[in-house]
Amino acid sequence: MSSTATSALRAIMTGGLVAGTLDIGAAALINHASPALITHYIASGVLGRAALSAGTSVTYLGLALQWAMSIVIAAIYWFVTAAIPRLRDRWLAGGLLAGLVIFLVMNFIVMPFSAAPVTLHDVIARFRVGKAAEDLIAMWVFGLIVAYCARYLGLAPRGEAGANVVIPPPARANRS
Repeated sequence: MSSTATSALRAIMTGGLVAGTLDIGAAALINHASPALITHYIASGVLGRAALSAGTSVTYLGLALQWAMSIVIAAIYWFVTAAIPRLRDRWLAGGLLAGLVIFLVMNFIVMPFSAAPVTLHDVIARFRVGKAAEDLIAMWVFGLIVAYCARYLGLAPRGEAGANVVIPPPARANRS
């Protein structure tokens, strides 16, 4: 595998797994629920309401689904920022933008159109500014983790052909 492909895989896998794992913790804190219940809710996207009363195997299914979705999101970010390198270079802005997009897609497309026991009508009817703000902050953290990993773990090791060189931004002129 080329060093560029290895770097991409490292950034995608690390970003996806770290962000996905922390997202479960954030969801547990925001919803005052156990991480196991959060993973059951994730599994309900495939299994429907039955996942909420299922056993340990559904906990692991939810975790696997969370990690798979997170890795896919990290890969999408990687490929989008490969086409728009300036976004990868400005990883803070890229991460915040990604977090906003993830928040919108997950809340208004993925959840309501999955088998989870929630509809788009439910999402809109239950909308609360405080809860939405907490969820958006969690998605911004998710996006920042993925963006950071794409920016810094996606670099080929120094000395290898095709290695990315980090060039610091130009110094700002003193405007006195």
